[in-house]
Amino acid sequence: MKIADIGGEFAFIRRVAREYRDPAIVRGAGDDCAAIDHPPSRLLLLTTDMMVENTHFTRDWFTPRQIGRKLMEVNVSDIVSMGGVPRHAVISLAMPPDTTIEFMDELYRGLYESAEAHGVALVGGDTTRGRELTLNLALTGEVEPELVRYRSGALPGDCICVTGTLGKNEAGLRLLMAGKPGYTQGFLEPRARRADEGRVIARYAHAMIDVSDGLASEVRHICEQSGAGAIIECDAIPISAETRDAAAAVGSDPSAYALYGGEDFELVFTAERGAIDTLRSVFQDFTIVGEILSPDGGIRLRKGERLVELDQGFDHFAKT
Repeated sequence: MKIADIGGEFAFIRRVAREYRDPAIVRGAGDDCAAIDHPPSRLLLLTTDMMVENTHFTRDWFTPRQIGRKLMEVNVSDIVSMGGVPRHAVISLAMPPDTTIEFMDELYRGLYESAEAHGVALVGGDTTRGRELTLNLALTGEVEPELVRYRSGALPGDCICVTGTLGKNEAGLRLLMAGKPGYTQGFLEPRARRADEGRVIARYAHAMIDVSDGLASEVRHICEQSGAGAIIECDAIPISAETRDAAAAVGSDPSAYALYGGEDFELVFTAERGAIDTLRSVFQDFTIVGEILSPDGGIRLRKGERLVELDQGFDHFAKT
């Protein structure tokens, strides 16, 4: 059944809109704008991410539910990486004319599943027709001024740490591209860190960023904005057994997945060495992978006995 069969654009909006009991929502979907009450003692965080069919996802690999979940998770990750709590979202959709209501019902099921897991209210948006399915989500969050963490706070001597494991997104992508079975969940169903985890880390971190474009890219962002150098220990990068097996199946180096693959949505943060044990007493799922240096130390990678310049990570517009 097509969108037109249920009454068109406005019938579709009524179908997917929800009401919330969040007292901050003065007015949700249904007016020209949502109206949100915001406390004066918090910083308002704003982020947005776009997903375009055949660039960020393909229906050959992703179910509609997975597409919806990923759209929310990538935005939540940005808010969490700054020590914030995700709150309210609006979505813009461009849909091909042959898009079925069943497909969109499933996409919104995934979107709402992720939103509920992270405490997000979807309060409005816009729909139109397009050649390819294009999704854009804008998300607000809030954070206390003393807890917000930027990329620019790293200090020489800080440990560089990462949560969880890296390379799982690239591992799944490469298996799918090769038509091989194995661990693809890290690519098809990425998960952002929870806000409570990001906030615990923020209390001890000097700088923080999420892994959107690979560890190499994120470390470079921190160094550039902090006016610092860094060294990453390749052997210390946490990589799961599933990711290693996936890389072996296609003859690839799993450390390259972690460094340059991206979209793992783990957190990279820096903290002074003296704070590490205290942080571990309240949050354990992180690994020290390097150290922040003075700016004249460069941005380097130690792999075995070799010390090399750390390459740039993923770039949407880089020459290939």
